[in-house]
Amino acid sequence: MKLKDNFSTAEVKSFCRRSNFHAWLAVVVTWGIIAFAFAIVALWPNPLTVVLSLVLLGGRILGLGVLMHECGHGTMFKSRSVNNWVGKWLCAGPVFNRIDDYMNNHLKHHAKAGSAEDPDLHRYQNYPVSSAALKRKLFRDMTGRTTINFLRKAFLANNIIKIDKSGKKRFDLRQFFVRMHAGIISNLVLFGILASLGLPHLYLLWVAAYFSFYMLFSRIRNLAEHAVVPDIFDADPTLHTRTMLARWWERLTFAPNHVNYHLEHHLLPSVPKYRLAAFHEALKQKGMLEHAEIMVGYPTLIRKLITQPQPVQA
Repeated sequence: MKLKDNFSTAEVKSFCRRSNFHAWLAVVVTWGIIAFAFAIVALWPNPLTVVLSLVLLGGRILGLGVLMHECGHGTMFKSRSVNNWVGKWLCAGPVFNRIDDYMNNHLKHHAKAGSAEDPDLHRYQNYPVSSAALKRKLFRDMTGRTTINFLRKAFLANNIIKIDKSGKKRFDLRQFFVRMHAGIISNLVLFGILASLGLPHLYLLWVAAYFSFYMLFSRIRNLAEHAVVPDIFDADPTLHTRTMLARWWERLTFAPNHVNYHLEHHLLPSVPKYRLAAFHEALKQKGMLEHAEIMVGYPTLIRKLITQPQPVQA
């Protein structure tokens, strides 16, 4: 079933319309929640607010990654230059990502999804896994090991860490500044703002969330999109991609900025994030989601990611 068989050209164009207002609103709300997460610890410093802050920051760091993704597709703002600037400085930089590197891989994912050539296949191909295996992965996420591995790979890919013929590793400080200048500058600005308020120690919350909840939420978000789907090797997006219907607390954690509408994104990547919910409803009304993988709630997903123990034979 193809989009052109169910939607007119005018309808498709209406879903693909960019809105500077809605784009800036998404950026402001994301950074507003980040500010709130810092503020609650500044005003009421106790273990409960620290944990709440880490959860909110982890979700918003993922949210910045989602907005970076949208800017990379050019679907956030009307202007390509604004997409590039916001994507680099307000979204990718603060989380030490590079929008160009991300999109080079991501566009290959779109082109090859549903095949053995999908560059992201290794992330979700081997699911379901045992409960113990999933717990080990989530433990690595929460203890910083996943983040360290992510940064190591990024530094190797950008020649920041170089390996000579003898296998010895060398950190290239100049290359670090050249390739990661947006991350360095944006994090210095964030630290500077907190320091100017007399709260430099709150920056540690940002670092801690980056090394814990962000990676946990990111893993679950990624698995929600393509793991344990009807047919991971079928070219039809309704078979190799899943949409999640997220509750309010899941939108604060696993599914910020409408990233849960992933099937809709694969069906028509030019739809901005702020129109994906309406696009989902239109697809449903047209009957295009009758056999699609639509799941309610991330706890349901997590149960599906775990292999069920086999009954013991008598």
